Amino acid sequence: MTATLEIGGHRIEVSHADKLLYPDDGYRKQDVVEYYRAVADTMVGHLRGKPLTMRRFPDGIGSDGFFQKEAPEHFPDWVRRVPVPQRGAPSPVHHVVVDDAATLLYLANQGCVEFHIGLSRVDDLERPVLAVLDLDPPDGFRIGELRSVVRRTCERFHDAGLSPHVQATGGTGFHVAAPLRGRRDFDEVRAAMRELADEASRDEPRRLTTEQRKDKRGDRIFLDTNRNAYGQTVIAPYSLRARPGAPAATPLDPGELGRAGPRDHGLANMARRLAQKPDPWRNIEDPRTGSDFPARTGR
Repeated sequence: MTATLEIGGHRIEVSHADKLLYPDDGYRKQDVVEYYRAVADTMVGHLRGKPLTMRRFPDGIGSDGFFQKEAPEHFPDWVRRVPVPQRGAPSPVHHVVVDDAATLLYLANQGCVEFHIGLSRVDDLERPVLAVLDLDPPDGFRIGELRSVVRRTCERFHDAGLSPHVQATGGTGFHVAAPLRGRRDFDEVRAAMRELADEASRDEPRRLTTEQRKDKRGDRIFLDTNRNAYGQTVIAPYSLRARPGAPAATPLDPGELGRAGPRDHGLANMARRLAQKPDPWRNIEDPRTGSDFPARTGR
């Protein structure tokens, strides 16, 4: 079965529209494409201007997928590509940049289930415009305790002069992110985020850790600062995840945290959510909300 979409002046033939991409849930490629069509007006604002890493599952999430940074040669000319230098490599990688809904739907038709974005923009790749702390709990960690840690993390962000924004990852945990003014490079921001995470783990050593080795974390929440580095990515807001149930990364209002879980929203109910309330991260790209983090010393 083939379906045809007309969007943004482009014609997209959705091939193998009946192919099951979420076999346990019965969701077809057509369902995934329609999901991204429904969230495009909101989601593209979070993708625009940032290098994209695709996670593609052309045979569905029950088969091996793969991450892909380099844009294939067969992608049409209207899909924007930007060369991104790779540290330690002689040649750049040509990333796709999703600046419009047509590109988003074209990639969904290519079996891209997950959309991962860099923390800087392609016009200034060395300076992030977001700082992110990934709260990754162990299996079986109580959701009430996890929410409490998210709240305290938001307080720490406030104390550091950051404006915290919470996202349910669609996986096992939450992200706490903050907009930056893009005045510091990745090394500075990552070091400051690591200091914030180390302080939190010292204050709550039985509950939190920054230990990189999984076998040494025990039953503690891992405070992951690794995404705050050049070339690293974070799951994009409203991206589906390649997990049973087709959950999606979901920005949350502060008042929602008391009842939110990491996988509450996704393909089945995200369109209804966006019809009922505005995007909680709708102003995160406004430079007036950004922080000069870490604080300048006056030099």
